[in-house]
Amino acid sequence: MTSQTDEAAQSTLMTDVPYGQQTKITVERKGHIVLIGVNRPYIDNRLDPEATEALARAYFDYDRDSSLRAAVLFGHGDRFSRGVDVDAYKALAQSGKKMMDGPGFIDPLGRTGPALKKPLVVAVHGDTWNMAHEIFLVADIRVASDDTDFGQDENTHGRFPGGGATVRFPREAGWGNAMRFILTGDHWDAREALRMGTVQEVAPNRDATLAKAVEIANKIAACGPLGIETSLASSRMAVDDSETALASLDEQYRALLTTRDFQEGRHAQAQGRPPNFEGR
Repeated sequence: MTSQTDEAAQSTLMTDVPYGQQTKITVERKGHIVLIGVNRPYIDNRLDPEATEALARAYFDYDRDSSLRAAVLFGHGDRFSRGVDVDAYKALAQSGKKMMDGPGFIDPLGRTGPALKKPLVVAVHGDTWNMAHEIFLVADIRVASDDTDFGQDENTHGRFPGGGATVRFPREAGWGNAMRFILTGDHWDAREALRMGTVQEVAPNRDATLAKAVEIANKIAACGPLGIETSLASSRMAVDDSETALASLDEQYRALLTTRDFQEGRHAQAQGRPPNFEGR
């Protein structure tokens, strides 16, 4: 077993990444907690492969820093995120390159190991769609602004929720609640999310939401870190029997990328018209 002394020796300090127009993921340490921000407001905070990898590195660095005890994920600008930058990810798929290939990453979608060993609190506001909702579902505690608009509407565009919502959404909200939105593509608000149990707190606006998330993170940080880590590990053992389903998502999504319906969904979305799906 690794001793606490060994763990401390292996620990590395997480480095701040200041806010800037070209900074896709910001990092701000505040005592024993760290704030991690998605910063692509010019494209609705959609995550491209570079931003996703930067977020994955931030999770890894947070997990390795023994001085940090809780993290808060949030979005800069008018919305948390509208999810995936589809064109950027399509270009990556066509290039044949792999993401997060090697050590130093923790998948923000939690599809592959290693997983975060320390707590993650998420604060969302405005549009929180698709991949962004899936990243939200990975968090341990979730706070939403009253103006949050949740969406998991990939099926209306010829895609499917390939980032984990087909596994985590039914587990968190119940089968019928999750299918109600995954299968129709309808959006829902913060109060509906609170009813379903995917949100633990609703705050009146973005600033209050972030403040509440920071408050919760500081309360966690005031607790014994080894007890917190053990509590998370024990609780996850009770619910994480879904590794096979999560591991299959990449292969399933890649298969959809080659279909005519996927292309039709992209063209219809760009042209602002209803898609004409053929089932092939």
